[in-house]
Amino acid sequence: MRNEFQDFFLFDLTVPEAIANLLVALMCGVLIAILYKVTYRGLSYSANFTNSIIMLTMITALVIMVIGNNLARAFGLVGAMSIIRFRTAVKDAQDIMFIFFALGIGLAAGSGMYAITLTGTLLIGLAFFITTKWNRENPAKRELLLQIISPTDADTSSAGTEILENYCQYYKVVNVKSVGEPDLGLLETSFYIQLKKESQADKIVKELRQLNGIQSVNLFFDEQ
Repeated sequence: MRNEFQDFFLFDLTVPEAIANLLVALMCGVLIAILYKVTYRGLSYSANFTNSIIMLTMITALVIMVIGNNLARAFGLVGAMSIIRFRTAVKDAQDIMFIFFALGIGLAAGSGMYAITLTGTLLIGLAFFITTKWNRENPAKRELLLQIISPTDADTSSAGTEILENYCQYYKVVNVKSVGEPDLGLLETSFYIQLKKESQADKIVKELRQLNGIQSVNLFFDEQ
């Protein structure tokens, strides 16, 4: 019984097997990094993050090989990792997905499950590529912020409403406040709007500015 208990904690992995696991992790990590680079549509692409995906896949595979089926190593690794503090903020949910993608593939590669590693990389990567392409071809319409500054006694409600109905899928007032000096009597009215066609954003601004009494019109797009 004692020998069987000791065998459970033995770490049995040859050097060729370890090299093979790392090479598979490297290959899959490169594929994940290429997928990230091809599908990235943000404003601040980071080559360091792309390289980190490859390294994370290989490091995870190495960690799994070191742990093996040894519980003592597993608990020791948890204790060692607890002293590390990650201070880099991940702003995009897509980046978090790629981190978990690399971790999962690294776990499979380190365990020597090559079929699962390669199949998982290809299928998950294909699914992400298809959904990304579909979302790009059928983008969701954005909700924009429209701000209009006009005198309190300006009678532009009917004309302004007509313009909004012509260009907007929907609109709603979210805030009305006085701006500038009190004796000027200016109001700032804020709307959330969704344009029927975003290419007409300049037209709605131009037509609203032409209304009598309108002091200022601003349309704000959210950053993606």
